[in-house]
Amino acid sequence: MARMFRGESVHKVDGKGRVSIPAGFRRVLEDSDPSWTKDTNPRLVIVYGDRRRDYLECYTMAAMAEVDEKIAALPRGSVARRKLETLFTAQAHETSVDETGRLVLPAKLREKISVSDSAYFIAAGDTFQILSPDAYDAKMGELDDWLDDLDDDVDPLTLLDSGGGA
Repeated sequence: MARMFRGESVHKVDGKGRVSIPAGFRRVLEDSDPSWTKDTNPRLVIVYGDRRRDYLECYTMAAMAEVDEKIAALPRGSVARRKLETLFTAQAHETSVDETGRLVLPAKLREKISVSDSAYFIAAGDTFQILSPDAYDAKMGELDDWLDDLDDDVDPLTLLDSGGGA
């Protein structure tokens, strides 16, 4: 199994949209980029098109290749394939981490998620999300609400056996 992103952190965004990526995230990006060498910078794909999302979803090259393969397996010309190609190919930004461990977020992407001077990075398995502080607070509030709906004696790990309902 490929390495997965773990953890969360907040980082400053400068006027040019540069933001440091957590060191552990950079290691996963390196491990998941088949073209990466010690002399190159790891690549990733930032998917931004889903208007329902208030975050950017960042894919390793390996994770993006899996998505691309599944889209390519759909019938050519099908509505689903065309829509998914738009979401994951046209509305995606391939980029790389620079030599100092930073990522440049273009103005269009910063505006989409309302990021100005700081951004949260949240691990999501083989992807990670970049959010504004307000979106992060809302996401944590939703998590708290979900936990509040569980009985006090329910360990969330037990949901793994039941298919994740609740």
